[in-house]
Amino acid sequence: MSTVALITGAASGIGAAVARRLSTGGARCVLVDLDGDGAERLAKEVGGVALAADVRTEEASRQAVELAESAYGRLDLVHLNAGISSGVDLNAFDLAQYRRTVGVNVDGVVFGVTAALPLLRRSGGGAIVVTASLAGLVGYDGDPIYTMTKHAVVGLVRALAPPLAKEHIRISAVCPGFTDTPLVAQARELFISAGFPLLEADEVAAAVESAFYADDTGSLLVVQPGRQPVPYRYAGVPGPASGQRPPSS
Repeated sequence: MSTVALITGAASGIGAAVARRLSTGGARCVLVDLDGDGAERLAKEVGGVALAADVRTEEASRQAVELAESAYGRLDLVHLNAGISSGVDLNAFDLAQYRRTVGVNVDGVVFGVTAALPLLRRSGGGAIVVTASLAGLVGYDGDPIYTMTKHAVVGLVRALAPPLAKEHIRISAVCPGFTDTPLVAQARELFISAGFPLLEADEVAAAVESAFYADDTGSLLVVQPGRQPVPYRYAGVPGPASGQRPPSS
């Protein structure tokens, strides 16, 4: 029985690299992207199916899961990869652009998890991997709203990992540095001229694949050029001082 994978933001960049990598291993892929033509071309290449949809809507995630079930009868792997930079200037605030960024980067993940869980359960379990960012682990001041959204999905992964593990569903995140994808296309020459190394999309895709099949859950894999992916470890927070009692109600 073939593994079935659902991938958002699949028409290019990291999502497309994941689709190619998984399909080479025999997986059947459901490819979701706002760029329907791009998703359809890749579906023909990898022998999968495509859906043109906007992940900001709940309906997009429901349709994607329904397509997985109707085409292949199950769902095993979910890569919630769709993401955009914000371009939001807090000194000249653009509400529409803010909503669009939060819609793609946060709502798209929440809607994707919510829609996928019932079919993952019926399939006996599986794995969800979210594309976060180093900006989900540190305070990247180049795009504070993007940074906020990536912190949000990292928090979601950490909070969902224990309860989902009881249902044989693993969830984790990959947190890459700057990657040579359409997301950084406008700044690519600046990175090159500054001698700043960029990750290749397939390097991140390899980390996504390893996260899918890892035994642990809740991991946050840091992916940087020239290094093997490593789990990020939080230092933890101080507990209450000894002898302190909670306030009475």
